[in-house]
Amino acid sequence: MIDLTKLTTEQQNPGTSAIDEASALEITKLINAEDQTVPKAVKKILPEIARAITVIAGHLSHGGRLFYIGSGTSGRLGILDAAECPPTYNTDPNLIQGIIAGGTPAIFRAQEGAEDSASSGAADLQDKTLTNLDVVVGLSASGRTPYVIGALQYAQSLGAYTIAVTCTENPETAKFSNLSLTAVTGPEVITGSTRMKAGTAQKLILNMLSTGSMILMGKVYGNLMVDLQCTNQKLEARARRILMEASGCDAETAEALLSQSHGEVKPAILMHLSGMDYETAVQKLKENHGNLKHALR
Repeated sequence: MIDLTKLTTEQQNPGTSAIDEASALEITKLINAEDQTVPKAVKKILPEIARAITVIAGHLSHGGRLFYIGSGTSGRLGILDAAECPPTYNTDPNLIQGIIAGGTPAIFRAQEGAEDSASSGAADLQDKTLTNLDVVVGLSASGRTPYVIGALQYAQSLGAYTIAVTCTENPETAKFSNLSLTAVTGPEVITGSTRMKAGTAQKLILNMLSTGSMILMGKVYGNLMVDLQCTNQKLEARARRILMEASGCDAETAEALLSQSHGEVKPAILMHLSGMDYETAVQKLKENHGNLKHALR
């Protein structure tokens, strides 16, 4: 029998014990008050998150991949973060991947029993042909999910770098991780509903892991997403605006530059600021590992 009594995420929150008698406005105030504690919990582990970012960027820069793996809400958050990277940073879809217990159906409908199989966690990573170049981030609010533990154990057996993201003290996942990111968010508004504060904490941490590693890899110029993919009208408009802000050119020039650069913002900026043609700009960026500031120097 599983003992949940020691997990803070499963404790009853005294501040919301009468929430079933509250008005709609009072409910929003209670939830909002609890939500405000989450960034404080994440703030306490910023040095560990920074270390994780450095490790991830290093592995990705040397041929590795990043895998997020979890069940339920945690797994869906990993998939969400991974899915946003290609359009935002023009990454190969295989570079950052999300894996959820129960597979694709679990993204849309809960497959609660799927999290209980440690062997499935290992098998799902095995299907990805995991290597020691890769990084595996195990996502588990409770820090005890068998599926995630199985995945982390398998990753460690291959020499892959393992990171655990959890929201309760002394997580079991820490034993199978090179680095444990533990943001203790405390009892939930609704007892055990870890899609709330624990889910928010995991989302904040994932934002930092992917964004931070992309920044270190030179995919941001200033605070502009200069590696975005122009896959719809909104992103095409954003690309023009970014090019204009980064290079000081006007809209007409930006349109012409993007046409010459096949919609790639980074080479277009370099072309305008240095006078290079597209092929030379692409080569210069390659020589500087995609870092625009270094290429401009």
